[in-house]
Formats: sequence, C-alpha cells, structure tokens
Amino acid sequence: MSDGADSCWQDTLSDEAYRVTRCGGTEAPFTGQYWDTKTPGTYHCVCCDVALFASATKYASGSGWPSFWQPIAEGVVAERRDVTHGMVRVEVLCAACEGHLGHVFPDGPQPTGLRYCINSASLRLEASET
Repeated sequence: MSDGADSCWQDTLSDEAYRVTRCGGTEAPFTGQYWDTKTPGTYHCVCCDVALFASATKYASGSGWPSFWQPIAEGVVAERRDVTHGMVRVEVLCAACEGHLGHVFPDGPQPTGLRYCINSASLRLEASET
C-alpha cells in the first residue's frame, strides 16, 4: 500500500476502524457496536461501502463478535491463510478494498456450517424497515 493510500485511509476511518481494517487488528470480544444487535439490514464494509452480510444470516455465536453463516453474495469477501499469533486460521477480507474483516471458522450453523466472525469496527449497518 502506498503512503498516500495509507494517509487517505487514516483520514477517512476512525482510529479503531483503521487499526482493524488496514492493520489487521481485532477488537476485544463483547465490545464492538454490532456483536449483539438484532437490527435488520445490510452490513457494509466501513472502508469502501460494499455490501458484505445480510442481517438474516447473523446469529448469536457466543463469541463476542458479529457472526454470520454466509456473505451476502459470492465474491464479496476474499479469504487468505493467517498464521499469526501461533495459530492457523482463515482471514476474511473485503474483496473490493482488501480491508481486514475477521476470520471464518468451520463451526457455524447450517446450511453452510461456517462462522464468519467479523469485527464490528470493519462494518457499517444500513438498517432496513423489515
């Protein structure tokens, strides 16, 4: 990432959103804005505003982070191997801007069996009336 692009992100995002999305950080469990919200709507990337997850796929995982069993559409999230912190995990990123969102785990509910464990700081909820 160029210094100019980095500066743009710093100017645009909150300190916490920048730390999470552009530096690969993680917010503490049970502290993020959306970990327990039940508001219907669409969750967008806080960086580039692409729609990522629908509230209909959000569920209470008990993890302390917003959890979804699938993205809103195929190809909106990208995945890559993450071997930081002495673990092997699958990192989830916004496919459009490569912002760090969280991780995906194979312990979620059906129909996918996946748990997209996402940082609230990487999301913006666009509430809907239904």
